[in-house]
Amino acid sequence: QVQLVESGGGLVQAGGSLRLSCAASGSIFSIGTMAWYRQAPGKQRELVATITTGGRTNYADSAKGRFTISRDNAKNTVYLQMDSLKPEDTAVYYCNGQVNLNNYWGQGTQVTVSS
Repeated sequence: QVQLVESGGGLVQAGGSLRLSCAASGSIFSIGTMAWYRQAPGKQRELVATITTGGRTNYADSAKGRFTISRDNAKNTVYLQMDSLKPEDTAVYYCNGQVNLNNYWGQGTQVTVSS
């Protein structure tokens, strides 16, 4: 049973930083593109950033210049470094990934940015 488990969320003041981690566990044969999404209260889930197996990255406009997605293939882990956080970044952040050619979601981790 494959699982994606996020960690690293919390409460931070505006201008601060957080680093989210997402570890894939279980019987894993392949991991493809990984992504971070977020969902704020009353809003739809939105894509934040993606990273391919080869390390190619893509960011939502709201994340460009402040967030950095990376991955450690040896550890089956993807990260999201979030700097210069703003109150509007408050949301539940979800990890998503293609594992063994199937799509999986993590349970989400809360990020709250106070003004």
